[in-house]
Amino acid sequence: MSNDLHSLSHTKWNCKYHIVFAPKYRRKAFYDARRLEIGKILRNLCEWKGVNIIEAEVCCDHIHMLIEIPPKMSVSGFLGYLKGKSSQMIYEKWSNARYKYRNRSFWCRGYYVDTAGKNTKKIQEYIQNQLKEDQVAEQLELEFEDPFTGKRK
Repeated sequence: MSNDLHSLSHTKWNCKYHIVFAPKYRRKAFYDARRLEIGKILRNLCEWKGVNIIEAEVCCDHIHMLIEIPPKMSVSGFLGYLKGKSSQMIYEKWSNARYKYRNRSFWCRGYYVDTAGKNTKKIQEYIQNQLKEDQVAEQLELEFEDPFTGKRK
């Protein structure tokens, strides 16, 4: 328990959130190299804000993240930053995406968020198995590289 605690000047905290968000129209936009690039973009943005990624998975049409957000930052504020800034970076990297998404935001307006509480291990397992479940559901036979760690799955 003590290694889960973080501290600010007058605060001890342990705030973990399970977050799921998707591209506009739930398009299947994350394959192969693009999947790795999205992971790198999101990892960099989280590092810039001081948010720790515990577990994450980029599926072909949505993203799961288990993250630690400091209490000085609101979840909605951080997600607004993450989705807004990543949209700009995606449009810089793949300029043809502007035509596909009609020059609007890349991500759907909404998102799912849940506090992890004491269920961190179960949520980590769920996120790790999410891509496998999607592959079985769609009967994909592709071997993927994890965009957050660079390891083959």
